[in-house]
Amino acid sequence: MTPSEFQTLRSATPAQMADLETLIERLTAANAVMNLIGPDTLPDVWNRHIFDSAQLLDLAPDAATWADLGAGAGFPGLVLAILLKDRADSHVWLIDSLGKRCRFLQEVVDALSLRATVVNGRAEEQRIKVDVVTARALAPMERLLGYAQPYLQRGAQGLFLKGEKAEAELIEARKVWQFDSDLSVSRSDPRGRIVSVRSLRRVQSR
Repeated sequence: MTPSEFQTLRSATPAQMADLETLIERLTAANAVMNLIGPDTLPDVWNRHIFDSAQLLDLAPDAATWADLGAGAGFPGLVLAILLKDRADSHVWLIDSLGKRCRFLQEVVDALSLRATVVNGRAEEQRIKVDVVTARALAPMERLLGYAQPYLQRGAQGLFLKGEKAEAELIEARKVWQFDSDLSVSRSDPRGRIVSVRSLRRVQSR
């Protein structure tokens, strides 16, 4: 996917495109000194990372506040913050336990004046109320739902970017958790899935 193809698909403004270009530039530079994303994915960054993140907005078009768990390189959180930047009621929390990743995230947030807060801490220990909690490539569903539980219990919808093993992960997760879920095919990779989760609670032991 080219930048112009992304701009057409998302109806992105010139300002949003400029911010996304800056994100890619800073990510490329940072990735040379720390492992944020696989270097082999950079040539396809617009599809693999930018569009992959942006598609979440189609599944929650009214959502203003988001929490990105294990925000890492900023996917999907930084992309969401860029695309929601002109929305006055929007805010994205970028949560990561590793200090050097948080420093990268904060540098981008500051450079682009994003409506976002970087939190250096464990996802499951935060007490933040948001419309949507999200994560990408963070953990298998069973553990991921544990990280997301505080947000889901406060009324958030879960939207999680997963790979082709999503169905198998959901089967395993249901041994520990009760929840309602839907699966959508990823528009960036037909092998990928987006898992939507609501009403989470632990399975009662017998």
